[in-house]
Amino acid sequence: MALLGAVLVVLAALALGVLYLLIAPRIPDVQGLRHIELQVPLSVYSADNKLIAQFGETRRYPVKVEQIPLQVKQAFIAIEDARFYEHQGLDYKGIGRAVWLLATTDNKRVPGGSTITQQVARGFYLSDEYSYSRKLMEMLLALKMERELTKNEILELYLNKIFFGNRAYGVAAAAEYYYGKKLDQLTLAEAASLAAIPKFPSSGNPIINPERAQIRRNYVLQRMREVGFISVAQERAAQAERNMASRHEPKVELDAPYLAEMVRRAMQDRYGDEAETSGFRVYTTVSSVDQLAAAKAVRDGLIEYDRRHGWRAPEAHLDVAADEDAKALRSRLRPYPFVAGMPVGIVASVAGSSATVITAAADPVTIDTTASRWTGRSPGQLLKRGDIVRLLPTDKAGVFELGQLPKAESALVSLAPEDGAVRAIIGGLSYSRSKFNRATQAQRQPGSSFKPFLYSAAFERGYTPASIVLDAPVVFKDRAGHVWRPQNDNATFAGPIRLREALVQSRNLVSVRLLDAIGVDFARKYITQFGFKIESLPPNLSMSLGTASLTPISMARGYSVFANGGFLIEPYFITRIVDRNGVVIGNTHAPRACRACPERLAREQRTTVVVDGFDFSAGGPTATSTEATAKFDPDFVGPSPLALAPRAIDERSAFLTSSLMRDVVLRGTATAAKVLNRADIGGKTGSTNNHRDAWFAGFGGDLVTAVWVGNDDFKSLGYREYGGKAALPIWINYMRSALKDEPIADQTPPAGVVTVAISPGSGNLLPEGTPGSLKEFMKQEDYDRMLTSSPVQDYSGNNADEASFDVF
Repeated sequence: MALLGAVLVVLAALALGVLYLLIAPRIPDVQGLRHIELQVPLSVYSADNKLIAQFGETRRYPVKVEQIPLQVKQAFIAIEDARFYEHQGLDYKGIGRAVWLLATTDNKRVPGGSTITQQVARGFYLSDEYSYSRKLMEMLLALKMERELTKNEILELYLNKIFFGNRAYGVAAAAEYYYGKKLDQLTLAEAASLAAIPKFPSSGNPIINPERAQIRRNYVLQRMREVGFISVAQERAAQAERNMASRHEPKVELDAPYLAEMVRRAMQDRYGDEAETSGFRVYTTVSSVDQLAAAKAVRDGLIEYDRRHGWRAPEAHLDVAADEDAKALRSRLRPYPFVAGMPVGIVASVAGSSATVITAAADPVTIDTTASRWTGRSPGQLLKRGDIVRLLPTDKAGVFELGQLPKAESALVSLAPEDGAVRAIIGGLSYSRSKFNRATQAQRQPGSSFKPFLYSAAFERGYTPASIVLDAPVVFKDRAGHVWRPQNDNATFAGPIRLREALVQSRNLVSVRLLDAIGVDFARKYITQFGFKIESLPPNLSMSLGTASLTPISMARGYSVFANGGFLIEPYFITRIVDRNGVVIGNTHAPRACRACPERLAREQRTTVVVDGFDFSAGGPTATSTEATAKFDPDFVGPSPLALAPRAIDERSAFLTSSLMRDVVLRGTATAAKVLNRADIGGKTGSTNNHRDAWFAGFGGDLVTAVWVGNDDFKSLGYREYGGKAALPIWINYMRSALKDEPIADQTPPAGVVTVAISPGSGNLLPEGTPGSLKEFMKQEDYDRMLTSSPVQDYSGNNADEASFDVF
């Protein structure tokens, strides 16, 4: 028998030797573990460091071993590998116990034998396959790791790698998710609870199975006492502590989901799949104060619009049993989309004129007739048990009004015209309801809010704000005999009218005649200088009425040209990218308008640009939107000299058009904006046929903001829902907050613009101080031409007969 035993030992040794020779060459280099980059989510922040969102399947926050409290480390060592600091990678006692169990039982898998070092080896290099070759590889790797890495390096890898369930990887992420704490805030009982999780991370964590988790937590505490890490008194005190684990998602400090998704896509485009696993921190241009103001303005504006059209019905109705309590009713709310400021609730009961509503909050809410005053009926008349409704918080704590989700949608984009930084962006009422980003993706007709681009083009063809254009019926015929009779919105005609008055009153027929006069081809080419693609601009006279399909962000960009003195900026929303180590790896160097920069002044003295044979830059440089994009640093990276945005249009044309839009606010279709009490604000309302779209785009202070309101299915917003009624209030409420304490923007006319006296009726020049004359701005060369031309007859307004033109 002894001989047989010896032979078996020799054979076993030979077998192990052969297996070693086969496996040894495949043992990886463990030095790479010193530089391993664990998966860490992508984090998005506002300009003022408010967390907006985190993306990534893995919730992990790697920490250095020195940052992990001693008791936390001891809890894991006690339960996983009590002799961790004594062995050289393998626990021979544990291995012997495992071998004995294999030899004396029928079990194919037996516990014991794996040290923390072996678990690190398996976690980083091996699969969970159960085989002797894999186990031998694990042991050899552990021995190699112990020779080349320190114990603390191995422990750090382990504590940052292990899975704790609920997408939490690593002890820091587990502490935050289960307890909402940093590691140094954990109690002894909480540290032991975390150490108990990795054995059964999905089925035994303290949220899913608190009873099982508590039993294992107490065993961890027992092991900590047995190995001398804690006293009996500490063990008993910790075992008596109640389980306080609950879900703690990363605390989002700023609700801006559409912006967050824009960042995620941009990072995916740049870094691919690594974008959400490499621990990038992305800082955006958006101000949290402005973003919150924009969200509230959009929500309030849509609610105000919706209430004008009355109560429709509850959002849904559910059949609920008579014995369903508040907890059961609350669970019924999960399928309904989250809308900030409009919590969803289910009607639990109706008594008389009042109703009791259960929301996700702890306490039921009772609403009475005051809450539904806007409907003209009481909650008791409108609701019944099982109805799904929305509530609107009031200024009084715990007091709500009855609401309903607006059917219409809205988008808001606010830019800094100096460099295109996005200050606020709203893609819709609720990202949960619809992920479609209307601010950047919705192609909608701008209506009359497009007219300023046309007027600017006219100023390049020699028109002035004092030029007279006939506001009278007109019919256009094409060669096929088709007839087009454009109309003013109010079906009235003003006769001969100055361009300034025509924009103030938004006269459609003036815009049509103006475009016909300057030429469609010229106008299309000119308007591309505002950043629009020529394909998006209709090649016919309908363009004058805003029939192009444009996004809100492109409209804001276009209006920025008026606000910044004629330069084309590129909207951007990422300022810098920081890696997991806090190193800035990317910066945005956005081209700036910088009108007063020496580089700008030197550059503008030597460049002249001609479009369609006509010099519209007045000695200044220009560039198409493609050239502007090319100058935008595509990699966000590296030091950069001052980048100048290309000139798009003559500064004087920008000033003249802006001057007209300030008058739109003072006495035109946007007089409601005078409530802001700022002399520097201007803009233009826009509405489309059958009130499908309502717009207001405008500027003030250091901002340009565009607001759109409409239905996704292109249905009408309803009777008289113009831009000034549906969109302008949103713009006003946002700008009231965003421009608070901002200085009034300079409105000094640029060089080459003169102030003259004109006749209100004819637009002709008059001597300064002539009674009844008006002050007007115009370019110097237009003034000089008017001085040398013959006087223009003062129109009486009696020539409003319908004229007929061929389109070709």
